[in-house]
Amino acid sequence: MSPRVPRLLVAAGLAMLAATGSRAVAALTDFGDVPHPYGDRAVDASFAHRTANAVASVTLDQRALDTLGEELILLAAAIGTVLLLRRMRAEHEEGSDPSYGPELELDALRLTGYLLLPVTALVGCYVVAHGHISPGGGFQGGAVLATGLHLAYLAGDQRTLERIRPLRAFDVAESLGAGAYVGVGLGALVAGSAFLANTLPGGSLGDLLSAGTVPLLNIAIGIEVTSAFVLIVAKFLEQALLVRGGED
Repeated sequence: MSPRVPRLLVAAGLAMLAATGSRAVAALTDFGDVPHPYGDRAVDASFAHRTANAVASVTLDQRALDTLGEELILLAAAIGTVLLLRRMRAEHEEGSDPSYGPELELDALRLTGYLLLPVTALVGCYVVAHGHISPGGGFQGGAVLATGLHLAYLAGDQRTLERIRPLRAFDVAESLGAGAYVGVGLGALVAGSAFLANTLPGGSLGDLLSAGTVPLLNIAIGIEVTSAFVLIVAKFLEQALLVRGGED
């Protein structure tokens, strides 16, 4: 194939993208104009299902199938990272120091990391559990939980991190979290409704036990996101240890 052919294809693609993008931008309404009633209807549907957080209602009730796709993207990213870095690890010789962590000599910094770890974990659980009532949810809370676990590494203690972060358990938990999300959707089919339809009682608006299936989906997402982030960061840390071991 001539080298000019790929360039011509790229140029044609960019030209088409520029043309369609220009038309889309030209068709935009003025800032502040609301030509579509979707926003009001989404809020009404949120209150109808006793979900105080309208964003959670949209992502986990009205458009729960889209959220399933996003969750599976993160699952695929975690699996790809683990497989790729595991193969790279096999290409190197073992012998790196498993106790390696950031070189923090100050005891105050270590103490701060240890004290913040349980607090951050508690905040992450709160964000996941209250995602249907207040801002937050499974994605946000899962990121907070994964961050909390790695405060042990930032405090300079790799061995403590490995004790509180058994990778085999998180590997299983990631699959269980994604499977639980799909399981809630299948439960709706068993109940005679559509896949991922909100079929559980809504409870009272603003209560912890409300919003039907939305809290269950938040918990499933929280488990999957936490596990995925932990696995991804763990593999990057292992790779950093290999690089450091090769340089020493």
